[in-house]
Amino acid sequence: MLNIFTLANGRLVQEEIEALEELSKFQPIWVDLESPTLEEKRWIKQYYGLSIPEDAMDEDIEESARFYEEDNGELHIRSDFLIDDAENPRSVRVAFILNQHNTELRSRGVLFSIHDEDVPVFRLVRMRARRAPGLIEDAKEVLLKLFDADAEYSADTLENIYDELENAGKKVLSGNVSDELAGEVLGLIARQEDLNGRIRRNVMDTRRAVSFMMRSRMLNAEQFEEARQILRDIESLDNHTAFLFDKINFLMDATVGFININQNKTIKIFSVASVALLPPTLIASVYGMNFKFMPELDLTYGYAYAIVLMAASALVPMWYFRRRGWLK
Repeated sequence: MLNIFTLANGRLVQEEIEALEELSKFQPIWVDLESPTLEEKRWIKQYYGLSIPEDAMDEDIEESARFYEEDNGELHIRSDFLIDDAENPRSVRVAFILNQHNTELRSRGVLFSIHDEDVPVFRLVRMRARRAPGLIEDAKEVLLKLFDADAEYSADTLENIYDELENAGKKVLSGNVSDELAGEVLGLIARQEDLNGRIRRNVMDTRRAVSFMMRSRMLNAEQFEEARQILRDIESLDNHTAFLFDKINFLMDATVGFININQNKTIKIFSVASVALLPPTLIASVYGMNFKFMPELDLTYGYAYAIVLMAASALVPMWYFRRRGWLK
């Protein structure tokens, strides 16, 4: 899908392109390519003189491969954007290309973004730019707003994680934690831990991208201050993710502790039963011996006597354990 965005009365206006000839009708500041076809890439190259690299969506982590400037003046930034999906939270790699200086190409002053799937942050920025005149003035402003919205989206997701952990904490700290409930809570905690880690990585990547923009001296004074504010917001998110990691570890330890308590209760029952059955076993062993001269062999009620003695030897320890509270 190929969408271009122009400014009209200070608002961002979206235009969907279906043919090469339509590109000449607009003067965009942002061209967004979502899962672009080979034909759409050819249109971009033919009209704007911009070649989209084949490795634009690669998962390189080296800064030199993700943030760099070409000899022709093209600025390349590859950054990850979070998708908080309930079933499959993930990060989407987005490649940005911005030509700032080469006046010989029509791509000058146009931000190009290439990604494989729809990104919630992009929808958020487009909606705000349509409703708020003057929010975006040029391509660099688009890029900054995307990173700002990404930090905000991460903050909202962190708040959701906190709410989920609060619910898990109420279940765990209620004091009546069964093995089934403990398993459910552990699964929930593990999912939130994974999402929290993704957010931490995402904001770290956003920090690197914004820092690169500041070092490249592409921003004016107002935009530079906006970039500094984004970095301050990211710093606060780092502290919050660290706090959530501590909370996750606490709930994990508490849940595992309740599982151990439940297991200890089971083991205690078996231990008490084993101890209670030791005296009857001893009595049965004594009267099961085959010596010729045993006083009780000729007793008329010897068998009943042995049964009663074994029952009493089992009940007396159980009564004692119960009185001491060891069976609770």
